[in-house]
Amino acid sequence: MMTPVEVNSEDMEEGNGLCHVTEENETDVQPRQDKPQPQTSNRPKWSNGQCVLAVPSCSILNPSFDLLLCRSLLEKDGFQIPTRDFEVPLKTVLDVPSVRRYVVFNSAFFHFILAPVLYVVIWCAAFSTLHTYLTVTDYWVLCLSVSLVSIFLTTAIIFILHHSNKDINVNVDVRLIAVNERMVKHKLLVGMADWVQNCTGNLQLFCVYWDISRCLRTLTETLEERSFETQKLKKRMSHLVLVSEVKVVEPEAGRSEVEEGSDEERPLLLENGEAGRSTSSSQREDTKITTNYSLIPDATLPAQAKAHQLLMTYSAAYVKLLVSERLSGPSHCHPQPRRNHCSTASLCLCQYIKTKILR
Repeated sequence: MMTPVEVNSEDMEEGNGLCHVTEENETDVQPRQDKPQPQTSNRPKWSNGQCVLAVPSCSILNPSFDLLLCRSLLEKDGFQIPTRDFEVPLKTVLDVPSVRRYVVFNSAFFHFILAPVLYVVIWCAAFSTLHTYLTVTDYWVLCLSVSLVSIFLTTAIIFILHHSNKDINVNVDVRLIAVNERMVKHKLLVGMADWVQNCTGNLQLFCVYWDISRCLRTLTETLEERSFETQKLKKRMSHLVLVSEVKVVEPEAGRSEVEEGSDEERPLLLENGEAGRSTSSSQREDTKITTNYSLIPDATLPAQAKAHQLLMTYSAAYVKLLVSERLSGPSHCHPQPRRNHCSTASLCLCQYIKTKILR
C-alpha cells in the first residue's frame, strides 16, 4: 500500500527540497517523498503516475478535505490552479450529504468494523435456526459447524465488498469526472482512495501528475482500428449512468446555453449550478427534474473525442487503483504491454481502459 510519509518543517529545510508541506497538525497533509526538487519551472521533472499531493480526510465519520491548503501546496510545486478549476468543482462533488454517507459506509474502515458484527449476527441466526429444527446431542458439533458456516459467509461477503471497490464507483469516481475535466488542463488527475492501517481508517484525496497527450493519441489510434466495437462499449459501460437533479430553465435561456461550445469542449457532466444559471430572480421556487447521464461515448463522435471521454470517465478510478497499488499487472503468461506511459505502475491509463472495456 502506498502510504505517504509525514514530514516536519525542520526536515523540509534540510531535505534538499524533496517536498513542501505547511504543517498545521500531525495529520494534516502528507505529500510524497519521491517528488523532484522544485525549481523555477519544475513541471518537466514530473513523470506520469507520480503522486503530487495526498490530503487526508479531516474526519472518518464526516469526510472532508482542506482544499484551500491543498491548492496552496500545489502552487508551491508550480501548479497554478484557479479556484474555479479545483475548489469549486470538488466542493460541488464531495460536499453532498448523500455522497458523504456513501463514502463512510463504503469505506475500508467500515468494512473492517462490519466483519466481526456480521459474523456474530450470522452465527446467532444459524445457531438458533439449526437448534430449533435439528436435535443434536453434542452441542460442540453444532457450534463448530455453525462457526465454520459463519466464517465462510462472512469472508465471502467481505470479499465481494472489497472486490467491488476495484471497479469504477458511480457515486464517487464518476462524480469526479467533472473535476478531472478541469484538472487535466493542468496535467493533474484527482482521485479518492482509502484503506485500513494500524486499525485506523485512512481516507485520502490524491493529486497525481498525468500528461494525457500520449494516452490520448494511443487510445485514439486504437479506437480508429476498432471502430466496429461500439456494441462492446455499450455492453461494458451500460451500468455507468449518473442520476442527477437539474433545474428547469426557460426555453429561450436553455436554447442559448445548449448552442454554446462544440462537442469536444462540452463537459461530460453538467454542474447543478450551471443548469439553472439563467432562472429569473423573481421565480419563487426552482423546479428540478431527475436526469440520467449516460457515459457511453456517442457513436457519431470522432475517435479523438471518444478517447478523451473514456480517459476522463476512468481517470478517478485509475488514480484510486494506482495509489493503493491495486492495478492488475500483466500475468506471467502475457508479456509486458507495449507503450506504457506510466513509470510507476504496470499499466498506464490508456492500457487500463483497453484491458477493462476494449478487450
